[in-house]
Amino acid sequence: MFNHIMVGASDIERSKTFYDAVLGTLGAGEALRNEAPTGHVRYFYRHDGNTFGISEPINGEAACGANGGTIGFKCTSPEQVKAFHDAGIANGGTSIEDAPGLRETSMGPMHLAYVRDPDGNKLCAIHRVK
Repeated sequence: MFNHIMVGASDIERSKTFYDAVLGTLGAGEALRNEAPTGHVRYFYRHDGNTFGISEPINGEAACGANGGTIGFKCTSPEQVKAFHDAGIANGGTSIEDAPGLRETSMGPMHLAYVRDPDGNKLCAIHRVK
């Protein structure tokens, strides 16, 4: 359904450090640096047929998190959920909602962890129990 997801970054190198750490826990490799025709820097992470990008806002305004928006990252184990969360906190992110762990939901049990990146974007690490 998606080709890519991109979020704004007010300090592109700080955000790259954050995303190198959290996306590294999922197996994403080195980010591809790109410069837009406007001169704004962007980084693209490619993994398992998906692309996630961070970009200096091309309109020149401050980056901000989407109110009500969440980007969910699929994890292969409860341990990977925790590692994603911990890497985020260690690299400038903020833990939000409940502590990482198993939750019983209307969609079945799942391991979840929520963090905000340095610009306030809400990220979810999720592993669905089979």
